[in-house]
Amino acid sequence: MIRVAVRRARVASAVALVALAAVPAVSSAETADEFVARLNRQFADLALEWNAAGWAQATYINVDTQLLNARATERWLAAFSKAVEEAKAFEGQPMSPASKRSIELLKLGVAAPAPDDAAKRAELATLLAGMEARYGSAKYCPQGPGSCRDEVQLKSVLEKSRNYDELLDAWKGWHDAARPLRADYERYVTLANEGARTLGYGDLGAMWRSGYDMPADAFTKEAARLYSQVEPLYKELHCYARGRLAKTYGADKVPAGKPIPAHLLGNMWAQQWDAVYELLEPYPGVSPLDVDSALVAQGYDAVKMTKSAEAFYQSIAFPALPQTFWERSMLTQPRDRDVQCHASAWEMNGKDDVRIKMCIRPTYEELRTIYHELGHVYYYLWYRDQPFLFKNGAHDGFHEAVGDTVNLSMTPAYLAQIGLVPRSTPSREALINQQMKMALEKIAFLPFGKLIDEWRWKVFSGQVTPASYNAAWWALREKYQGVAPPVTRTEADFDPGAKYHVPGNVPYTRYFLSFIVQFQFQKELCEAAGFKGPLYECSIYGNEAAGRKFGAMLAKGASQPWQDTLFELAGTREMDGSAILEYFAPLRGWLKEQNKGQQCGW
Repeated sequence: MIRVAVRRARVASAVALVALAAVPAVSSAETADEFVARLNRQFADLALEWNAAGWAQATYINVDTQLLNARATERWLAAFSKAVEEAKAFEGQPMSPASKRSIELLKLGVAAPAPDDAAKRAELATLLAGMEARYGSAKYCPQGPGSCRDEVQLKSVLEKSRNYDELLDAWKGWHDAARPLRADYERYVTLANEGARTLGYGDLGAMWRSGYDMPADAFTKEAARLYSQVEPLYKELHCYARGRLAKTYGADKVPAGKPIPAHLLGNMWAQQWDAVYELLEPYPGVSPLDVDSALVAQGYDAVKMTKSAEAFYQSIAFPALPQTFWERSMLTQPRDRDVQCHASAWEMNGKDDVRIKMCIRPTYEELRTIYHELGHVYYYLWYRDQPFLFKNGAHDGFHEAVGDTVNLSMTPAYLAQIGLVPRSTPSREALINQQMKMALEKIAFLPFGKLIDEWRWKVFSGQVTPASYNAAWWALREKYQGVAPPVTRTEADFDPGAKYHVPGNVPYTRYFLSFIVQFQFQKELCEAAGFKGPLYECSIYGNEAAGRKFGAMLAKGASQPWQDTLFELAGTREMDGSAILEYFAPLRGWLKEQNKGQQCGW
């Protein structure tokens, strides 16, 4: 899930920003295959430093860990540039298909390539570490130090309060806290674009879009095609939600035919709306899924919640988590220091040192997030025998989709099976309620998942200049999401920076793609499990045949184009949103009936 924020930021590798010592110069006698084999060995050995530095800063934010992480990043950027430059010597030379793919992935291996200039490389590393640290330690302090609230506390207000002014205060406070990031972000764009051009790309956005085994322009069209498949369902959901919110807050605050104020949807970024489910519930009181109360009543703490997720994966023939996972993960928020609470999964040594960083609370949202994060962890474990340069998802959307596919199997029947909701006989009303709650998470997210990188692509290309950062941001949010800022925002603000993935330099299209392919994955796994009912009723819990098929796909890592990996699972080489429409068919029909006579659109 993405409420995360993140879901995730540092999904391991893709040669992520690992700290490496200087890569030795290419020997004149070295073949391309030998060069790639050497890089795989060196990267696997030297990745440990950067991962440790990144983990230390994320779980203990101070000036010292920020410095260590920046220096480790700087060393990697230097070594990465050197390795990419050396790889050019093998262009046109004979090599194995695996080596050819490895060199292609090497070139695409960082989200922010550095310029060749050493001083600029150091500056970029410092900017990246600094923006991440500033975000992680940001607070809103309306009456001075004693009144400070961090992101977790402000997010809680958006989730729980139904007071318009209280929501506005929390929303504005967090977004205002992002203003100091603007200058650093502008400089980062300049430096990272320069780095991308040294690798032969027109700008950083073109480089990001080139990471999908197709030309950058073709991927732009592919993302648009996928969104066009699901947009009609989102618009139906938006129309219904706006009408119900108007009944709560008044038509003067939520007018028909206009964008929804962004602070009223239960989420700091209006990216998922399930926190306001009780305001939008189609049939109040019908088969309520009050998992939150059950978690508290049954004493679910951070460890017990994570054990529940592990048990699901073990039921489909995945292995138990290593003991070091339990010893080294950060599952709760420490009281004595600043940390990054955004949920993320970490691969530390390319083998079995896997971890989660999260500030877990006993809620259904957090339970689903843990199931999601373990999807990353198990992906790491499945492909750990691949060479270093192949230790990644088939594409980054695959990595996000693993845990979300498992989330789709957390059906009411499954929750009843593990004792978190009572067993009940399904009814039409209960089904619509269930689908509404799911749609407020899955369908509401789709336009947000699309627009974040679209904004960045425009920034990187120069189509959006610093003079219009904020205006362009809200123009896209209105275009795709149909939401608007609840108060006037200007170019003194930097509202994109209020979302972790922007200052954290985490490409976001992966989440959009994951919300598409997870339904494809689920459909195929349910068929492998022999399930015959409607897709929305399927859970693969306890089915080892489905798990083995899933694990076989995950074990391939990035060793082949994602199209081939998808074909082995689903018999097609094309991502497709039709499984989403199949899954939500009952809700879509219901929404059309509810929206008759309403002024939809914005």
